[in-house]
Amino acid sequence: MRPPHSGVRVRRDERGQVSVLIIGFALVLTIGLAVVVDASAAYLQRSGLNSLADGAALHGADLGATGRDVYTEGLPAERLRLTSAEVRSSVAEYLRATGAHEKYPGLTFTVSVSADQRVTVELSAPLELPLHVPGAPSTASIGATGSAVSTID
Repeated sequence: MRPPHSGVRVRRDERGQVSVLIIGFALVLTIGLAVVVDASAAYLQRSGLNSLADGAALHGADLGATGRDVYTEGLPAERLRLTSAEVRSSVAEYLRATGAHEKYPGLTFTVSVSADQRVTVELSAPLELPLHVPGAPSTASIGATGSAVSTID
């Protein structure tokens, strides 16, 4: 049996529901776009730092080929002798000559020379992200590593 009907009809008004959905969807798209733009900026800076690190490492490794000890003592049997201080100075000179500090403000680098005379250069530079995602940092630190070794043929 049906319950008695009071005669009052309740009408649900659904106007404006689509507007909330559209606004929410636009917000999600905007945040997604910001993430893609920031990730692209980080990728491009990392690519530039990779090229710079490779060039700096090669410049540091080539230092031994033009060193005074090659002229006075001759070529060693396998690899050119490098000192950490000379390589670091050579890498710093390379970074100055290429304008790396102007292109990447806040650029820092470390240089190491392994026992087998492999030069490794690690670069790091801050990146101001182009778009700010709420709740995420507005800057990131991007790093790259390059290594090189000079051998005697």
